[in-house]
Amino acid sequence: MLMQQDADILIVGGGPVGATLALALRDTGHAVTMLEAREQGASSQDQRALALSYGSRLILERLGVWSELAATATPIETIHISQRGSFGRSLLKAAEHNQPALGYVLSYGALSTVLNRALADMSNLRVVYGAQATAIDGTGDSAKVMFEHAGGTTALSASLAVVADGGRSLEDLPGLQRHNRDYGHAALVTKVECELAHGNIAYERFTPAGPVALLPNGKAFSLVWTATPEIAQQLCDLDEAEFLQRLHGHFGDRLGRFLSVGKRMTFPLKLSYLSPVTSPRLVVIGNAAQTMHPVAGQGFNIGLRDAWELADIVGSTAPEKIGSDAMLKSYQQGRQADTKGGILFTDFLVRLFSNDIGGLSALRAAGLGLLDLLPPAKRLLVGKMSFGARG
Repeated sequence: MLMQQDADILIVGGGPVGATLALALRDTGHAVTMLEAREQGASSQDQRALALSYGSRLILERLGVWSELAATATPIETIHISQRGSFGRSLLKAAEHNQPALGYVLSYGALSTVLNRALADMSNLRVVYGAQATAIDGTGDSAKVMFEHAGGTTALSASLAVVADGGRSLEDLPGLQRHNRDYGHAALVTKVECELAHGNIAYERFTPAGPVALLPNGKAFSLVWTATPEIAQQLCDLDEAEFLQRLHGHFGDRLGRFLSVGKRMTFPLKLSYLSPVTSPRLVVIGNAAQTMHPVAGQGFNIGLRDAWELADIVGSTAPEKIGSDAMLKSYQQGRQADTKGGILFTDFLVRLFSNDIGGLSALRAAGLGLLDLLPPAKRLLVGKMSFGARG
């Protein structure tokens, strides 16, 4: 062991959720240390698409970084929801809900670059890149985090440790139980260009094999295609022309021909969440705390709200009470409705739409058509999508 270091708050994970937490702690006066497993700048070229809710935009505005992101973010002004094989559909329009957009699409790399630039200006933050956390012990008066860095092992103590690394490094956390549900599906993600312009419309199309989503991204679309793992891999292995033909047959003619496709990747879909998300001197936030099906774009946005609300609680807690049982209980109770609501909502959509049970298809189609005729129901749905449980 090389040395012991101290901080008020230690954040494991320097991705967007961890960075949001650090920036939200900027004016608290607390000494913050962040451990990031990747090397500095490694995430800047990551072209994975992120779907930000309108509420997440407001968080980024409060952090002072949205003005830099706005030029690279594609607004979603309308969401078109439909079911394959039926005429039922619903339209959600930002203009009808007094919002400039229902959400925004931008790359992980663009968001990371802007957040990291802001982090570099923080006087109360120390970032250790290439640091892989290996263990956390919160049984004493402080949280002790072990991590590997530069060929050695270091122990760092802090009043509060926050795990925000998407669950990549620490599989078993003391006092926390992980619950998993495998949906038996995989998501194929890529970027496609279409014959017709997207008009800032996002499409969510439900099929018996799972939803397919097209999100406007620049002049193209980001595609999330749900299928069984075997079919998803087969789709990945197709040549470009055959893949585009299969996509057209699956999605339909609404956007004309699909002209090109980028690099294709797949990942398994599951529901995974911790219960509880706190233990002595420790909080877990973001995808490390709850990983959801991407059907409604909730997971990442819930993670940003985790970070924002945790920072708010830290800012209103006396320094000697940081990491205390009372503070952790306050966070757990404050976030419970939002996280559980997101889990139940996405799980409900998957179970309702990703099947071909006799008679249910007609009911789903009728439900989508009815939603389009009920403005209060649409307001409730848009509020939940934009702001979570408080929407």
